[in-house]
Amino acid sequence: MSDKPKIWSPQTVQWRVSRGLTPYPEALSYMEDRAAKIIAGEVPEEVWLLEHPPLYTAGTSAQDRDLITPGRFPVYPAGRGGQYTYHGPGQRVAYVMLDLRQRGRDVAAFVRTLEQWIIDSLAEFNVTTERRCGRVGVWVAHADGREEKIAAIGVRLRRWVSFHGIAININPDLSHFGGIVPCGISDHGVTSLKALGKYAKMDDMDRALKTYFENLFGPIHSATSTPLA
Repeated sequence: MSDKPKIWSPQTVQWRVSRGLTPYPEALSYMEDRAAKIIAGEVPEEVWLLEHPPLYTAGTSAQDRDLITPGRFPVYPAGRGGQYTYHGPGQRVAYVMLDLRQRGRDVAAFVRTLEQWIIDSLAEFNVTTERRCGRVGVWVAHADGREEKIAAIGVRLRRWVSFHGIAININPDLSHFGGIVPCGISDHGVTSLKALGKYAKMDDMDRALKTYFENLFGPIHSATSTPLA
């Protein structure tokens, strides 16, 4: 596609995959620390793939009315842009800690490239997804006119270094999204690969993400797999 942006960097990126369920406070603390070290030039960029236990996160624009069932799951202030979102088992979360000082300092292009990364990766599973103006994330358009969100994007920048990232629904419990108005959008639902009749293991998605990340963002320096901290 001619409109695919490429956000290259002269650096290479560390690629990390955690097994098990990573508590959200630990992930947030790690990202904060890693971003600070990237800003200082002490460590390379990193992409971290993981799953969380069931929880809701509140972005800086979250509205109290959009938390429909308080107390259902823990709610964590995330510090990223956006509103409420859900994380849980069966959802692949990719936290993206990249140095945009080396990648053009263009936030809009960065978000478009994250969207393209998801679109290309989901195409590996014969799922066609699309962007929507005014609705950050990636969407499935059904033949009957319905549109459902299959992947969310929420990022934060500190001195041009990103953290937070993307979340793709592989086979989560979609009923868990019912406790919030996801991303403040009540007119559209959410879906997953499983709900679309597509079987995919988490490792399959990780391979696709790795391939298309390199196509769009540049080479990966090393890949590691770690157990639950």
